[in-house]
Amino acid sequence: MQQPEGTPSPPQDAESLEAILRIVRRYLGMDVAFVSRFRTQDRLLELLDDESAGPLHQGQSIPLTEGYCLKVVRGELPEFIPDTSRNAVARTLPATAEIPIGSHLSVPIVLADQQVYGTLCCFSYEPNQTLDERDVQLLRACAEFLALHFEASARRERDQAYTAATMHAVMAQGAPRIVFQPVYHIPDLRLHGFECLSRFDAEPRRAPDRWFAAAHDAGVGLELEFHAIRNALAYLDRLPVGPCMNINSSPEMILSGRLLALREAGHDLSRVVLEITEHAVVRDYAALSQALKPLRSEGLTLAVDDAGAGYSSMRHILSLEPDIIKLDMELTHGIDTDPKRKALAKGLTSFAHEIGSLVVAEGVETRAELLTLARLGVDCAQGYHLDHPLDFDQALERCRGPVEHGRCG
Repeated sequence: MQQPEGTPSPPQDAESLEAILRIVRRYLGMDVAFVSRFRTQDRLLELLDDESAGPLHQGQSIPLTEGYCLKVVRGELPEFIPDTSRNAVARTLPATAEIPIGSHLSVPIVLADQQVYGTLCCFSYEPNQTLDERDVQLLRACAEFLALHFEASARRERDQAYTAATMHAVMAQGAPRIVFQPVYHIPDLRLHGFECLSRFDAEPRRAPDRWFAAAHDAGVGLELEFHAIRNALAYLDRLPVGPCMNINSSPEMILSGRLLALREAGHDLSRVVLEITEHAVVRDYAALSQALKPLRSEGLTLAVDDAGAGYSSMRHILSLEPDIIKLDMELTHGIDTDPKRKALAKGLTSFAHEIGSLVVAEGVETRAELLTLARLGVDCAQGYHLDHPLDFDQALERCRGPVEHGRCG
């Protein structure tokens, strides 16, 4: 059996595994139990249960050739030693006297591809003549269980690494492609601005939200998100003055401070609407407001997306005092025939106007929906009834028509 050169990190549910380790140690009547992960030159004590506060500690690195573990895997030591003083090899090992080790149990943790991940070990400071093959069988069963967890962790890391490499490859090729969803003022249908939307032309073919979700799962979500923002703002100076440009950002992106680069890049932020999406839970609105302050001081307009869709968007509104409130498309769809949707949209619109915010309805797909929104006092709308997402040349064509000037929010 060959030990792996690259080894996965411990699973996310390490606390549960530590509890299992503790139960096994107590059941066997041993003083210390640990998982030793083999690496190229050393072994790492990845999990440790020791109530005696002995010389070993979790996270400790020990040369691979020292101690019992590798010798057990190689067959140079038996898997259970009731009394180390009676084993010729064990007596010569420095750890036997230094720790000390009176009795020892150890079995390899073997992955599905027959690579040795490491060992599951127990020892006591005094000899334990009750140890027998049944105790080894228990330890082997636990080692098989641990192997399942470590394999799952390894698969996650491999999948994440593959996804991250895919994301970097598509970004290097210029993705995401930006399309422009027009936003029109109600009721005269003057062009108010464009929401910039991401499109991916690479394999695997999937919706943009799934690309971003996969990137976040692989640990490169902010990188992809910022790349999309930069791709969108690259068009800002090519648009005539007047229409606003809406870009989407997660709270996590704002808190990261990366958006300050937009100000340093010299973009006219008074033409930019930042739409806060709900990719991350906001636990500190004061910190989020503070992170937004330098951008808003440069004229950036703040919009809260998906109003009416859930509690998070309402907390955004109450805590961040946005310039624009966007009604979720689930609220907009069928609003002309649903009294409950009308009542909620009317309430949100009245509230928004009371605090000085503009209201934009998303997902307008019929003339009846648009007329109803107009009667409710909604300021702007976007959706397939009004226009489909456009490429940049088509967006420029729309700018040659009536355009609302003077404000983004």
